[in-house]
Amino acid sequence: MMSPSLRDRVVGELGKVVVNKERETELLLSALLAGGHVLLEGVPGVSKTLLTKTFSRCLELDFQRVQFTPDMLPLDIVGGFIFDLKEREFEFRRGPVFTNILLADEINRAPPKVQSALLESMQEGQVTIEGHTEALPSPHMVIATQNPIEFQGVYPLPEGQLDRFMLKITLGYPSPETESEVIRRNILPSSSGGWAPMGVVSRLDLAQCLREVEEVKVSDEVIGYVARLAQATRSDGRVALGASPRAVVHLARCARARAYIAGRGYVTPDDVKQLAVESLSHRLRLKQSVELSGDGVTVASVIRDVVDGVEPPR
Repeated sequence: MMSPSLRDRVVGELGKVVVNKERETELLLSALLAGGHVLLEGVPGVSKTLLTKTFSRCLELDFQRVQFTPDMLPLDIVGGFIFDLKEREFEFRRGPVFTNILLADEINRAPPKVQSALLESMQEGQVTIEGHTEALPSPHMVIATQNPIEFQGVYPLPEGQLDRFMLKITLGYPSPETESEVIRRNILPSSSGGWAPMGVVSRLDLAQCLREVEEVKVSDEVIGYVARLAQATRSDGRVALGASPRAVVHLARCARARAYIAGRGYVTPDDVKQLAVESLSHRLRLKQSVELSGDGVTVASVIRDVVDGVEPPR
């Protein structure tokens, strides 16, 4: 089993660059070990890009960043066939998606046609163009950042793509203490603002972790608990679109990774509870009447109500 101290090494190394992001780091690590993808949402300037770049460096993984813009084409992400004048034939040129961690920066700045170019790669770990299929490197993880939808110049992500993200992590404004440390690191010569993160988990260690996480036991009782949570989201009178079957599979897989990171060989209901909001919040849709009621009901509050209302196994 993965030692909690190894988790602490990743959190500690990343913390030398990004201030007070321990839980976010653990969530990213859980999603990676579970074979999932992550959506980071927050206003500009809250370290979404820095968090992703530093995370990949701590794990010694190949990293590519794509800045999504309104004039992008799918070719800019997945690649395509280019005519080689010297050889006088078409050859396949791999796009930036062929990497371990792809940062899709401001993914909602690109139109839906470009966003959908990631659907096959995120679900099946491969890319198919004109009948030619190539597998992506393993592990492969998409970390997409987006600004809140009320900002100008953005396109909402389609439900089919949102459902492919295992977790949605929301980065809010920092506390005064955290913000003071951010300022200190960026203006004082003696600060750690220029710290270059070191790899603390080798590729061989990560490959071993990916194999071992599959051995973590998920009991029938916990599986039933996850299924009951999904049913409860669909029957809640405030919800127009509940959790999909893919959503609960993602929740169970991520809970297994969380248990592994904690050094346990089995999943507990608390693992599921601790991930419920991040795993389900981007998949649920409230009824319009609820959103307009002014009662302060949010998707996150509904999920917490559902978790409180479903009896966990003992």
